[in-house]
Amino acid sequence: MQNSKDYKKVGVLIVGAGPAGLASAIKLKVEMPQLDVCVVEKGADLGNHNLSGAVLEAEPLHTLLDSAVPGWHDSDDAKDVLASKVEKDDVMFFTKKLSFNIFFAIKFARWLGLGFGQMTHKGDYSVSMSKLTKWMGRIAKDLGVEVLTGFAAEDIILDKSARMARAVKLVHQGLDKEANKQPNFIEGEIIGADFVVLAEGCDGLLTEKFIEKAGLERQAPQMYSVGVKELIKVSVEQYDKFTSERVVHAMGYPIWTPFIGPGMFGGGIIYAGQQEHLSVGMIVGADWKYFDFNPQDALVNFKNHKFVKQFIDGGTVVEAGAKMIPEGGYYAIPRDPQNGAIGKGNVLIVGDSAGFVNMLKIKGLHNGIDSGIQAARAIAETIKKPKETALRYTELIDGSNVAQEMWSARNFRQIVGKFGPLQGMPLSVLGALLPKFTIERDYEAMTSLRYRLKPKQEFDKDSFTAMAATQHREEQPSHLTILDSNICQTKCTPSFDTPCITFCPAGVYEMVHDEVKPANPSNCLHCKTCQRKCPFDNIRWTVPEGDGGPRYKRM
Repeated sequence: MQNSKDYKKVGVLIVGAGPAGLASAIKLKVEMPQLDVCVVEKGADLGNHNLSGAVLEAEPLHTLLDSAVPGWHDSDDAKDVLASKVEKDDVMFFTKKLSFNIFFAIKFARWLGLGFGQMTHKGDYSVSMSKLTKWMGRIAKDLGVEVLTGFAAEDIILDKSARMARAVKLVHQGLDKEANKQPNFIEGEIIGADFVVLAEGCDGLLTEKFIEKAGLERQAPQMYSVGVKELIKVSVEQYDKFTSERVVHAMGYPIWTPFIGPGMFGGGIIYAGQQEHLSVGMIVGADWKYFDFNPQDALVNFKNHKFVKQFIDGGTVVEAGAKMIPEGGYYAIPRDPQNGAIGKGNVLIVGDSAGFVNMLKIKGLHNGIDSGIQAARAIAETIKKPKETALRYTELIDGSNVAQEMWSARNFRQIVGKFGPLQGMPLSVLGALLPKFTIERDYEAMTSLRYRLKPKQEFDKDSFTAMAATQHREEQPSHLTILDSNICQTKCTPSFDTPCITFCPAGVYEMVHDEVKPANPSNCLHCKTCQRKCPFDNIRWTVPEGDGGPRYKRM
């Protein structure tokens, strides 16, 4: 199956070919080999839009593969993707010049049964999420799943009761910048489906539309972090010094310095890749309050820290990218207010689209795969009762490790957001005993304060974007919209000096004739930071044509 015109109606339509969506597709074909399953993915190829740290807990993936691929352990893919098993797990605290390994505190917290004790990674895999996705996609195809790349979905069509989905609509292709039809115009197909699985990743367009249309609710606003990452080729000596079986997570400088600021949630990462490559990244809570802050500036400071620099100095950045991470946890999972279902009727929400990230572990990939498995089980069990599928899926989630983890970390991110890292991190130890806090949305947190650790040299966003290999057809309509330019001119620029120009990791926004515009939409990395961090909630991200966006290979 090469194009969407071949598919007018399917049994199960999965939107998004990430690990959660592909896990669902694979498990469905194991359970019901005759069921027609289709996955649509907006990226040009599998893995192109998948970026993460990534540290993977093995059990859900092993469970999935044991049922789907006999002898998978001995395959070349397994030996490649799962080549790096974590044996050395360091948690560091940085000051501007010093570094301290505080992993002993994590081990002690684990011994005491405190939440922080979950922040351990020994025995996990350090993986390329792009490679993992490609591998899972090959398995799905071998089992008979139709995986269609380069097709972006823009809407979900519900029945009149808004309780069941009838179809998903793909975006038009071949429009010019003014939305006029060009000779190569292709109308977006409408694909009917008996079941729909939303697996788009963080802040999914269809997911958010579905939540609104179906009347789902969150008990607390979703919170986000912005992650920026570089894959760096280093010398053999540096790689051997770091070691191939090590991961490092760092707190403190440059985003959290006690008492004197700044005070932002997040930290840096260094993971070993293959063939002398190290993944170096910075993750920052999107509730930062500094109007001139850019997570890439923090990445520069992190890379220049003495501890980090010893491993990467003189290295070459070979790939780079950015994405958001859902951090709101248990209370931010969208549910049907009538029965608590994570979805409605025949529509299920899995992975990062649902927000299944455990911030006490700084991990969500395993939960995404597990949720995909549970979605497949729910569909198989209710194949003749689609109105009951979302409720059955939720029962399976609630009885799984996913719900247990999400509940254990239910107050962590809100506590840190409410009190800041200095007070919030210690208080989070008592998270299970504290009430649910009401917090502001990320975009409401911005103030007129400056980030006092701004590097002297401006970050080279052009080179960063080039390393993401992002591209879009230049003549298509912009998928980024500023709702009211008057707000930019009269409120945002005077108060915050057009922060979207600063924080967009790809340099999409510029001042053009005294007006802020998304002047370079073809640079977009699909991270959607602008939509969630504009201080006046004045930017909207809509899906561009399929094939667009970054083309990650090893991220």
